[in-house]
Amino acid sequence: MSSLPTPAHNDSPPLERPLSALPPRGARIAAFCSIVFGGLTGGLIGFALVDLQCSGACDVPKGIGVFVGATITAAGMGIVAVLVLRASGEWKELQDNK
Repeated sequence: MSSLPTPAHNDSPPLERPLSALPPRGARIAAFCSIVFGGLTGGLIGFALVDLQCSGACDVPKGIGVFVGATITAAGMGIVAVLVLRASGEWKELQDNK
């Protein structure tokens, strides 16, 4: 047998859920997927813009176009995702207070 003390049993009701500012897992996955998708589409747009304007050996400019397009759109989607997650958290808090 174990010599550890057993916790005292009291009749307090269990807590509903711990308070957390962390958004739900599904919302975080959706935000991550939208950022990745935005980066991919931005990279394709950057590649297409350079491809249309460049002739000859354009490997480096195309790579720069992909990098810049992907970086800018992923950063923009990241900002949008953070704002959406914060707004949905505030909306859920308001719904819980009713």
